[in-house]
Order: sequence, then C-alpha cells, then structure tokens
Amino acid sequence: MIKTGILYICPTPIGNLEDITLRALRVLQEADLIAAEDTRRTLKLLNHYNIKTPMTSYYEHNKQQKSTYLIEQLKAGKNIALVSDAGTPGISDPGEELVKKALEEGIQVVSLPGPTAITTALVASGLPAGNFFFRGFLPRNAKERRLCLEDLKGLKDTIVLYVAPHRVLDVLEDCRGILGNRKIVLARELTKKYEEFIRGQLSDVITLLSNREIKGEMVLLIEGNSSVQGEENQPWQSMDIKSHILWNMKKGLSKKDAVRVTARERGIPKRQVYAESLDI
Repeated sequence: MIKTGILYICPTPIGNLEDITLRALRVLQEADLIAAEDTRRTLKLLNHYNIKTPMTSYYEHNKQQKSTYLIEQLKAGKNIALVSDAGTPGISDPGEELVKKALEEGIQVVSLPGPTAITTALVASGLPAGNFFFRGFLPRNAKERRLCLEDLKGLKDTIVLYVAPHRVLDVLEDCRGILGNRKIVLARELTKKYEEFIRGQLSDVITLLSNREIKGEMVLLIEGNSSVQGEENQPWQSMDIKSHILWNMKKGLSKKDAVRVTARERGIPKRQVYAESLDI
C-alpha cells in the first residue's frame, strides 16, 4: 500500500526575499511538486535560491479542479508544497479548500511558520496588538462594504484589513463616515525598499493620500471603539448571546435587528451573534 504524501503549507516572503526560513527552503527543495498561486512570481523566488522543483498552478479560478488533481498526487505518495503569491497560504489567498479536502482524505497537513503581513504590520503599528480582529479585504461593492463596516463598528479590538491601492481612498472615506475619525495606521510595501507606515487620524491620512500617487498592497489598522457601552448595570451583561438576542426581541425588534443591536452592544462581530440566532 502506497503511503500518502504530505501537504506542506509553506509561507514565502511578502517582499524581501531574505524573509524565508531555512526549513521552508528545504521543503521547497525536497517536495515533489509546488502548488503555486502564480507560477511566474514563485519562479523568481525559486531561481533566487536555485530550487528546481516542478510547479503547477493553484489559484482562485482553478482551485476546484486543481484540488482534485493535487489530492490524487498526494494519495499517490507525492509531497506537495503549497505557496501563495506572498505570505502564508490560506489567509486571503487560495489554500483553505485544499487543506480541508486533504484532511478529509486522511492526508497529513504540515504548517510551516513564516511571514504574514498581518502581524508584520500590527506589531509595528503602535496600536494595541494584544487583541485584534482580522477581516481581510472588505467587499468591493460599496453598499456591502459599508454594511461590513457597520458590523465592525462596535469592536473594541484593533481592526486589521487588507486594502488594494486603487480602493484605498474609498475604503478610508467609508471608514471615516461609519467608524468616525479614528486613529489609523496604513502599512505600505512591507519589507520592501519603499516600506512606509502612515499614521494619523482618518481625516489627516485621507488628505495626505488625496495629493499623491498610491502604490503597493497595504495593511490598514484601525483603533478599536473606545466608546462601546459598558455600564455595569446593563441587564444583558449577565446573559449569554442567545438570551441577549431574545431580550432585544422582547423590546419589539425583529430578529434581524436584534442580532445587529446585540452585536453592537457586546462589541463583537455580527456573524458571531447570527450563528447563535439560528435556532431561535
């Protein structure tokens, strides 16, 4: 009986090619196949370290078909290194589905530690890093984006987002309109030659960016809501989430509105509250 291969989740540099572990280089060298989000981009990394391992593409629009192929290769005993364009696969990049299918098939998954833009930006931001909420990219649609920000409005923890350069001003304007004029940090071109941390109030950063060309992928960090209601005498503070929803519904709110209000009052994501409301 052929022993199945191992699926390695292999982080790669987010900019500076020196930011890769010795273990990741060994895995890339010894793997039978590298599944890459962008083979052309990964080839630059492999050439830099003289790694000749064959590659196959695995990206958003072929992940369903390619997952089947990769699982077949793993079942045949081949070891596969999964890489994204930059950073750790599976975080706002393809990979989550392949990992799930591999585990369902009893295939060993090994996750290597390594670079990620989230923590790289967070620890240098100057904002509280002990507790944070990572949302990834906000929706492209303006209405959906604003609804998402409404859900984040009550969070007391630092909010971490990914932002594309051509949408950054729209995102910042929506943040100011919905979250208020909070402190933010915009981390741009992390680990690269022109790395930059832009710090200030939302209004100040919007004014600054309105007068300059914006390039490079960015991480946006937003201070948490320091004005979340927290009076000791609030009745819901002794309730679990489901009881809190029911308490708000008894005040005449619809279930949908009760979920939104409960999320805002508790300062937690709406989807967490929604999950507790499914059997109400």
